[in-house]
Amino acid sequence: MNTIEYQLIIIGGGPAGLTAGLYAARGRVKALLIEKGATGGQVLLTDWVDNYPGFAEGVTGFELMDTMTAHADRFGLEKKFAAVESMDLQGDVKTLHLDSGETLTAPAVILCTGAKPRKIGVPGEEELQGKGVSYCATCDGPFYRNQEIAVVGGGNTAIQEAIHLTKFAKKVTVIHRRDSLRATAIMQEKAFAEPKINFIWNAQVSGIVGTDSVEAVNIRHNDGSESVLPVTGIFVLIGVAPNNEMLPLNQLQTDAGGFIITNSEMRTNLPGVFAAGDIRSKLFRQIINAAGEGANAELAAEHYLSSLPG
Repeated sequence: MNTIEYQLIIIGGGPAGLTAGLYAARGRVKALLIEKGATGGQVLLTDWVDNYPGFAEGVTGFELMDTMTAHADRFGLEKKFAAVESMDLQGDVKTLHLDSGETLTAPAVILCTGAKPRKIGVPGEEELQGKGVSYCATCDGPFYRNQEIAVVGGGNTAIQEAIHLTKFAKKVTVIHRRDSLRATAIMQEKAFAEPKINFIWNAQVSGIVGTDSVEAVNIRHNDGSESVLPVTGIFVLIGVAPNNEMLPLNQLQTDAGGFIITNSEMRTNLPGVFAAGDIRSKLFRQIINAAGEGANAELAAEHYLSSLPG
């Protein structure tokens, strides 16, 4: 099929990609946003967003992303729903090959492919996601005031978030598959000193129970015994994985986890290639900073485009 040329191609239609697309369309850049599914990304799976500025009463994840999409559409952002099979990001012109057989080129690309939470893969996890199963304590912690909840994990993120959850929950039970935590010593000291945090060692969640919401978790202990822990929520905090399968990782500089390294202007190691949102190597992954990074990346891309000859 024919090659289609753009000034800027944005890959991924979550908060970062939609914000970058909004800025590009408003700036009259010839831009295209490519999304393999529906625009909105992971936020579409979020039942309720209570910390996005401008929505004082909160908003569903679907409504928030629907509003973001409509905002970008108002400025005429061109979108294509397809999967990127491969890309070459080196050189002055970047080339993308889609599963539709199309080839697209542009001198600038913004990668907003996002990340996905690592799941434990047990019965009830998918069915009760957003109904007591959460992957973000910062997002959902306030919904569990005076309730008993569980946290799965033993690294820095899990323990930091368990401590954070004590601001709301009556009791937080950390379930860890080993007999010691992987979190830093100072983090462990804080957790052990917190009276609201309880630990179940050498154990794994084998199932999540509930009809309309989480009611309990089934636990399999390393000695072969089993038990049931009544909780109204479970936070699975065993890390996130980057959506980088389609990226040329031999060209991009990434961290040990496969996330793209950028500078403060969202520039990668490749000229004309930027990254924003959860695919970036960073500490915090929130809707608000993804959107801000998307704006930053697009403005940096515009600056890059203006510096090109011709």
